[in-house]
Amino acid sequence: MAASPANPPFSTALLAGGVAGTTVDLSLFPLDTLKTRLQSRAGFFPSGGFRGVYRGVGSAVVGSAPGAAFFFCTYEGVKDLLSSSRRRRRQQQDGSDGVWAEPLEHMAAASLGEVAACAVRVPTEVIKQRAQAGQHGGSSAGALRAILGQYGTVGLAGVWRELYRGWGITVMREVPFTVIQFPLWEALKGWGRRRNQGGGAASATAHISAGESALYGSISGAVAAGITTPLDVLKTRVMLSKEKESVLVVLRDLFASHGIRPFFAGIGPRVMWISAGGAVFLGSYQWTVNALQSRV
Repeated sequence: MAASPANPPFSTALLAGGVAGTTVDLSLFPLDTLKTRLQSRAGFFPSGGFRGVYRGVGSAVVGSAPGAAFFFCTYEGVKDLLSSSRRRRRQQQDGSDGVWAEPLEHMAAASLGEVAACAVRVPTEVIKQRAQAGQHGGSSAGALRAILGQYGTVGLAGVWRELYRGWGITVMREVPFTVIQFPLWEALKGWGRRRNQGGGAASATAHISAGESALYGSISGAVAAGITTPLDVLKTRVMLSKEKESVLVVLRDLFASHGIRPFFAGIGPRVMWISAGGAVFLGSYQWTVNALQSRV
């Protein structure tokens, strides 16, 4: 059985995740804006068209590093905990792991990582998408002020709910996305290690370059993005609605009015953006991990 590669320590995952999140969000922000406007209820051109594609970037800058750092610290920590437990069980039972043992660990770790990241991501996403869609003058600060300005009428609880509007559908989108992307990314990295060693079993110290990680991240991101586009459309509609609406109401109204087609609105920019984003995100993450671990 091939040995599992060592997981990076907490401090490495924290720094590498922050670098990766900031890099990908800033470099690919215009594509994210175009995708948001395509999915907006108001339509692409009323929401801004090709103008002001960096509207809302302030919110993305604030949330990128902590959101990605939360994700990777949780992901690597849970993955390490589960793999250590699996190795102990294997030693005690003197048996072998099932073929799905490692992918299921990656799925569980990625799911918990996304829930942790959404604590930061959802409020910044609400503000960012409203600015991207041209609401509140296309300003992140304006969108935030409008939400905080509701304090006098709805109180702290109401402001909190508005900041976390779409929490449920965001988690519903992100968890399936990462359950597809990260096990596929890890499997491709495992294949890369075996290929680098001439087809033999990959060792725990086998090296994966940033370029290889970027390629595997691009492939896995594109696959996951295409499959989860309907969930992304629902999330965008919920976050951009002027009044709070449940996911089921949005789903029913959208399907009744337009059928299945709107559920794949923006699939082209989304797949392009996340494919490129997967390359930048997971490539820069691997580059930072390799750079930090080479100094240890």
